[in-house]
Amino acid sequence: MKITRNNLEKSIVELIVEESIENIAKSKDKAIKHLQKNAEIKGFRKWSHIPENVVVKHFWEEYINRMAVDFSIDSIYRNSLKKEGLIPVAQWEIKEIISENPLTIRIHIEVLPTVEIKNDYKKISLKKKEISVSDEEVSNSLSDIEKRFTKFVKEDSSDYKACLWDRTSIDTQWFENGVLLDNTSMKNYPLVLGSNLLVPWFEEKIVGAKTGENLEFPVVFPKDYHNSDFAWKETTFKVTINSIEKAVKPEFTPEFIEQLRGKKLDLNQFKDLIKEEIKDVKDSNARLEEESELVEELLKISTVDIWENLLKNQIEKVFAEIKQNMANDNVKMSDYLESLKLDEESYKEIHVKPVALKRLQWELILHKLWELEKIETNDVEMRSEIEKVLSKFQNPDVLKRLEELYLPETKYYAELKQRMIYRKIIDSFFNK
Repeated sequence: MKITRNNLEKSIVELIVEESIENIAKSKDKAIKHLQKNAEIKGFRKWSHIPENVVVKHFWEEYINRMAVDFSIDSIYRNSLKKEGLIPVAQWEIKEIISENPLTIRIHIEVLPTVEIKNDYKKISLKKKEISVSDEEVSNSLSDIEKRFTKFVKEDSSDYKACLWDRTSIDTQWFENGVLLDNTSMKNYPLVLGSNLLVPWFEEKIVGAKTGENLEFPVVFPKDYHNSDFAWKETTFKVTINSIEKAVKPEFTPEFIEQLRGKKLDLNQFKDLIKEEIKDVKDSNARLEEESELVEELLKISTVDIWENLLKNQIEKVFAEIKQNMANDNVKMSDYLESLKLDEESYKEIHVKPVALKRLQWELILHKLWELEKIETNDVEMRSEIEKVLSKFQNPDVLKRLEELYLPETKYYAELKQRMIYRKIIDSFFNK
């Protein structure tokens, strides 16, 4: 194979490739074998092996040669990329078949843009963020779990007094100087005491009340109340307690914890797990902040030539992620765009393009740093990282599927390896 390379504008590489006669012969043999196995010829059963002379006679030399060219072109492309060390970022384009004998083609390939980073990058030194998790944060997390899994049981006893986190059904009216305020009457309003859904200090006044009891008490609205018409307003609330449902909090038994996390743990072990989960979230957020800080420093000393097609593809990728996140929250993109008074293209230009551009710049700078620093990761580090991924799951079937996904020859393994290398690069700029 002979290759003539020309670097064109906009990150386009032109390759003029002449394939050897030997490889063309191999492609012709491949074409014949393909027809022997897949052709439908009268007198032969489907999928049976058809003799070569029958295939040649049936399809004619010209058809077989055309098929050989097709097979050769695919091989030429893959081998040319490998030989020239090119990483395509878009579909390659055959510009011309210059000759069929010998087979010579002209192809255009869009590759990663040129990135230049000044040697000053070696002087960048940033401080790593310190991560800690307090006992209060663990307690708050446990409280959140309690609230989510609290059940409510109707309390029929007339002597039972409402407690914090019980659920009540109330009728209420708000008065100012004895006059009923507009749009303040509510019937059978469900209210969990302690949820702070209404006015501050209101729910505390209901704690200790009994079913059927009528209450009347003053409330002064805070100055920062969301409805400015009520800010600093002095009012009188009249409340009737229609019913009380007692809050029954879950007990953190090993069985309940197993339902939550798939692991049978005692409370102390669960607290340790919660602490680790909080730390993981903080680590992830800190890493995003660190990356943002680093990319700003690197952009000051880097030049990245990004062309239209590459940026357009990145914009579409970011936009698809935004749409998916909205769908997960049951929000339609069309409704969101309508609220912003923007069409899709305007939204992409104003809100998506800046994000896509910076993300693309960051990815390209990281790739360039990888080339410069020659940082790699070894099998031991990879196995350790895979074990971390697997440790989050307990189901044997899930674990088996994940093990298969992260075998060395899979794309998931390659993607994980790339992330680990980039993480090493980023960490090299931070001092602990």
